[in-house]
Amino acid sequence: MKNYNPADSFDQVTAAQDVHFRRGDEEAAVRFLKQLANEGPALELAIGTGRIALPLAATGIAVDGIDISPHMIEQLRKRPGGEDISVMMGSFVDTVMSRKYSLVYLVFNSLFNVLSQEEQIRCFENAAAHLSDDGVFVVEAYTPAFLYRLQDNQYVQAEAIEVNAVRLDVLRHDAVGQSIAENHVTFAADGIRFNPVVQRYAWPAELDLMARIAGLHLRERWGSWSGEPFNSASDNCISVYAR
Repeated sequence: MKNYNPADSFDQVTAAQDVHFRRGDEEAAVRFLKQLANEGPALELAIGTGRIALPLAATGIAVDGIDISPHMIEQLRKRPGGEDISVMMGSFVDTVMSRKYSLVYLVFNSLFNVLSQEEQIRCFENAAAHLSDDGVFVVEAYTPAFLYRLQDNQYVQAEAIEVNAVRLDVLRHDAVGQSIAENHVTFAADGIRFNPVVQRYAWPAELDLMARIAGLHLRERWGSWSGEPFNSASDNCISVYAR
């Protein structure tokens, strides 16, 4: 996508909307992460507005965060408990925190917002550098198989149809580059809004190789936060890496 800047995907309007976003599996994710964190502390890469960090912190786990978007951090600060979370603004590829963590985690495909394999490897290395000796790195990401079933490697879908607004999801898949270029386009009474997204995806096996380069190994893998087995039909992939 020409002239794309990753920060464009997390502007002020998107951040304000993200506060209200729920996938429905938040409670299961927090239970999963709390168990792995033991007594903490935990570090969330791409913490956003705190969808996972805030309920995890509410269980008694000390949570820090890294995020590239000042707008996301601003919204996090406004939420109950948000001021208690230490957040560093910057890329999770190379931002350095001042302590080690028993849990570092990266959820909801955020790894794929890093647009090259080299930088994704650096993300694994940065996560590993922040782990305590017995710490774990958790990565949640979609499995890309659905992209290879698209007709002509693209689609246009109606995400929402309201009386005064229509939201379309427009996506094109580049199988050679392992990338997608996507735009969520809203046509509303007050104008047109674009929310672009570019991602460089990776298959689970590639994630495992990145982990090995960073000195980690796959400890377990699941198809959901609720502990569903991971198999060829899984849309989601939750990987737990350790030294």
